[in-house]
Amino acid sequence: MSYSAPLKEMLFVLQDVAGVDEVASIPGFEDYGYDTAAAVLEESAKFCNEVVAPLNWDGDQNPSSLKDGVVTTTPGFKEAFKQFGEAGWQGVIHPTEFGGQGFPKVIATACSEMLHAANMSFALCPMLTDGAIEAMLTAASDELKQLYIPKMVSGEWTGTMNLTEPQAGSDLAAVRTRAEPQGDGTYKVFGTKIFITYGEHDMAENIIHLVLARCPGAPEGVKGISLFVVPKFLVNADGSLGERNDAHCVSIEHKLGIKASPTAVLQFGDHGGAIGYLVGEENRGLEYMFIMMNAARFAVGMQGIAIADRAYQKAVQYAKDRTQSKDLAGSDGPVAIIHHPDVKRMLMTMRAYTEGARAMAYVAAAASDQAHFSPDEATRQSNLAMYEYLVPIVKGFSTEMSVDVASLGVQVHGGMGFIEETGAAQFYRDARILPIYEGTTAIQANDLIGRKTYRDGGKVAKQIAQSIQATEAELSKSHTPAAKAMLKHLSAARVSFESVVDYVVANFKSDTKNVFAGSVAYLRLAGLLVSGWQMARALIVAEQKLADDSEFFSAKIATARFYAEYLLSQVPGVAASVLEGGIAVNSLTAEQF
Repeated sequence: MSYSAPLKEMLFVLQDVAGVDEVASIPGFEDYGYDTAAAVLEESAKFCNEVVAPLNWDGDQNPSSLKDGVVTTTPGFKEAFKQFGEAGWQGVIHPTEFGGQGFPKVIATACSEMLHAANMSFALCPMLTDGAIEAMLTAASDELKQLYIPKMVSGEWTGTMNLTEPQAGSDLAAVRTRAEPQGDGTYKVFGTKIFITYGEHDMAENIIHLVLARCPGAPEGVKGISLFVVPKFLVNADGSLGERNDAHCVSIEHKLGIKASPTAVLQFGDHGGAIGYLVGEENRGLEYMFIMMNAARFAVGMQGIAIADRAYQKAVQYAKDRTQSKDLAGSDGPVAIIHHPDVKRMLMTMRAYTEGARAMAYVAAAASDQAHFSPDEATRQSNLAMYEYLVPIVKGFSTEMSVDVASLGVQVHGGMGFIEETGAAQFYRDARILPIYEGTTAIQANDLIGRKTYRDGGKVAKQIAQSIQATEAELSKSHTPAAKAMLKHLSAARVSFESVVDYVVANFKSDTKNVFAGSVAYLRLAGLLVSGWQMARALIVAEQKLADDSEFFSAKIATARFYAEYLLSQVPGVAASVLEGGIAVNSLTAEQF
């Protein structure tokens, strides 16, 4: 089966959980309320379902290839990307002054989810371009913005981020690529960058590389890194393409998944030096690149949600089609396996994880819109704090979840899930990179522990807990079994969360290694709780609107109850591992392993 965007679910979350109409009350966003969102998502779904999704299997079977320094993408990708750009999808979130659509992030996020679910390998190219545009909008000179951004927004050119080097993975202090000033405002860049997504391809006229490098005399470590625009083809003052720059692809990786997306090794400066242009000020490159990295981290979280939904859809269809064994309640013959309780358990786990993570991410996107565009300073600051707290959770939790969900998808298929031709294995392989790139789960968890929890004394985390308590008060007004179950487990999870936050704040300095031993567990706990909180809010709305659409809202209520009893119920145990498990993690010496 191909992909079918879950429009009804997405629009429900946008309207009743993320509050798209509240975003539309922000000056400048008046035209971007629910009705506009519905129209845009319908068109996005049509494009993703009909143009992009059919290329997903072909991309896995016929991945990008390299010959004589030229990367050729999967047949159909180039044509689909041209349609993508011409239809304006690359510019959905970007400013109108550069040719974009100027949509709020919360609507663009739903469009992004569809694109990644339809074909994650394809979607990586516009995702990295979005991040490059955002970094340049924030830090580049007006001249660089005017020269590069409109062509990137239109999809005529694409963008990359170049951080990693053979000796410098997550530790960017070890970056050795150098940039030598030429006295005319340009620099010559020399070095090797690895793992560069769409670092070379045939889908666009030009590729705009954002490259981290060191200038002569720069301080050691991350404080001495600068950021440069290094185009594949030099760009003339009138915007036309000039000669080929000294930036070349020397190889592409052979990967477990996302095979159609070319992951390049790029060599800068082997033939005299690649011409680069400084973005912002020298030695502030990592600061600027973090803008791109944060955008990418949120987007990777959306990839996790997208691939989870795709795996869920595939598993449901298979479970409806595959007949095996009699119904436990009694039947004359074999029934579709979707009637068996454990298959339902697996499908409900996949569904609940995906719906909870989607709601959390859309709420985070709406907070980002408020943080950047609300006319009220206090609203901006509170939403910025909320968004920044949620980014590592959206990235870390949603991507780890996607691997679990895709694995369950294989399990639902049974032995056929292990056979490539069924397609279930591709989602599992594609998902496996997500907890690794753009900062591993541990990096996200360390950020959550240090910058997002300890630094402010747990203030934002406690504010979230207070908001959850308000939802608990709303739940207590309902006496349905689902509401009671949710109230019980949400309350227990929130209390466990507060105890972990207190532990982190109290012991961060005095017992650092044991605190960090629980960082990933803390991130998982926070993800389970915040997603569960959104499921609780969705449940409240679903009970109020049940008569309007009984099939949809009864399913939402049942899924929320399942989330409470099967997923939120895990939080106290996860909390115990944080509070008590640090000593065990650190007990063995390196020699004892």
